Amino acid sequence: MFVGAITDEIRNCDFGDARLNRRLQLITQRLSEKPNMSIPSACHGRAEMEAAYRFFDNDKVTPDEILASHATSSVERVRQTKVALLVQDTTEVDVTRPDSIVIGARPLNSEKQLGALYHPLIAYEPSGIPLGTVWHKRWIRESIHKESTPDEKHKARKKLPIEAKESIRWIEGFRAARGIADACPDTLCVCIGDSEADIYELFAEPRSTQHGQVHLIVRSCYDRVVNGVEPCKKLMEAVRLQPVIAEQSIDISKREQKHRLANSNRKKSRDARTANVSIRAMRVKIARPSVGSSPSIKEVELNVVLVEESNPPEGEAPIQWCLLTTLPIQSLEQVQDIIDYYSCRWQIEIYFRTFKSGCRIEERYFERYARLENCLAIYAIIAWRILYLCRFSEECPDVCCEIVFSPSEWKPVVMLLKNEVPKEPPRLNEMVRMVASLGGYVIRSTTRPGTQTLWLGLQRVHDLASAWELFGPESRSTKKI
Repeated sequence: MFVGAITDEIRNCDFGDARLNRRLQLITQRLSEKPNMSIPSACHGRAEMEAAYRFFDNDKVTPDEILASHATSSVERVRQTKVALLVQDTTEVDVTRPDSIVIGARPLNSEKQLGALYHPLIAYEPSGIPLGTVWHKRWIRESIHKESTPDEKHKARKKLPIEAKESIRWIEGFRAARGIADACPDTLCVCIGDSEADIYELFAEPRSTQHGQVHLIVRSCYDRVVNGVEPCKKLMEAVRLQPVIAEQSIDISKREQKHRLANSNRKKSRDARTANVSIRAMRVKIARPSVGSSPSIKEVELNVVLVEESNPPEGEAPIQWCLLTTLPIQSLEQVQDIIDYYSCRWQIEIYFRTFKSGCRIEERYFERYARLENCLAIYAIIAWRILYLCRFSEECPDVCCEIVFSPSEWKPVVMLLKNEVPKEPPRLNEMVRMVASLGGYVIRSTTRPGTQTLWLGLQRVHDLASAWELFGPESRSTKKI
C-alpha cells in the first residue's frame, strides 16, 4: 500500500490561520529530513528556527489537531486492507533535566522522574506494515502516593472504579477500535493489547457496531477463575488439560532488563534463542472478580490460546503466551492466525524505539511541556513514516524506488555507492538497503536493515540530494557552465 509524502499526513490540519497551516507543512518536511538532528540543525537558517519555536508556542496549535489529520489518513488506509491489527500500548516521555524543570511535566515513577505518558492505537497489516496512528491518549500524573507501600497502593486501586484508574486507557482504546471497525466494515479489525490490558471490564465491553464488530486479543496476566470446567477452577489448569494441537519452533529475541529491581519473568534479561513450544486452545467462561468490576456482569466467554515452552534452557524462564481472544479457534489455521496477529504487537515497541531514539523526543529542550507536545505530535508521524518505509520495502521489494525517493535523492546515493547512475531507478528494497548502509548497515543477503540505520541514512540522503540539486550534472549551475 503506497503512502505519499509525509506532508500529505497533515494536509487536513486547520488551525484557523493559513500561515500556521503552511508553517506546519514546512516544519514537518524539515524535521523529517533530519529526524535525529536538533531542531536548529534541521531548519534552514535562524529565521526558520525561530519561526518553528514560535509555531510550537502558538496557542492555536494543538497536538490533537496535528494527529487528527494523520488519523484520518490512517483510517483510510485501514479501509483499504482486509485485516487491520489495532495495537495499543503506553510509553513514558521522560523529560527529567539535571539542571532545569520542564514546566507542566509531572511525576512518572518517582518525584525525581518527570514527564508524561503517551498511549497510541496504531494500525498494522498482519505483515507488519504500519498503517498509522488511528487514536491516541496523552496524560500527566498530578501526583504519586510515595508514602504508601506497594501493597497499600494495590489495595487502594482495587477499590477504585475503572473510570478512576489509568487502566481506563485500554478500554478507551478498545472503544476507539470499535469506532474504526464501524467506519471500515469490510476490514477485519482486531484490537491487541499486552498483559497490562488484562482487565475484566475490557472483556465485557460490547464488540458489535452498526456495520460489524471488532475482535480482541489480550495476553493474560492473571490466572483467572473459570466457570464450568470441573474440576478445574483456574484458567491455566483448565487449558493445560487440553490436548496439544500443534508444536512449532519460534525465534525469541534478546531482551535487556530495563529496571534493576524488575522481578517479573517478562521484564528480566534473556538471550536470543529458538524455543520449541506446544499450542493448546479452548473456550472458557471467566468469572467476574469479587472486587472492582460491575456486579451486573456475571461472566464473560472467551477463547484462549496457550503457547508454552515445556523444556526451556537451564536458568531461562519458559516462553509462555496465554492469549485471551474473541476470534474463532475451530481450526488450527485460525489458532495460528491468532498467534501471528499477537506477534505483530512487538511492532509498537519498535515504533516507540524509533520515536525516542530515532527522533530523540526526550532530548528536545523546551521550557514548557505544552510546547513540547506540539513538537512530539509531528515526530510521532515522522517515526511512523520511518517504520513504514522500512517495512514496506520488505513487503514490496520490487516496486520502483521513485514512489518514495525523488531522482535527486536516489541518483547521488547510487553514484556514491556504485560510482555510476543507471538509466533506470533501482527497486525500492535495494534503495532502502543502500540508504541504510549510509547509516552503518552492512549490506548482506541474509540480513535486513533496521530503523536505526535507516533514520541515520535518511539524514545523509537529504544532504546528498541538496548537493546534487545545486552541483549535480542536472543542476542549473552546471548547465550554465
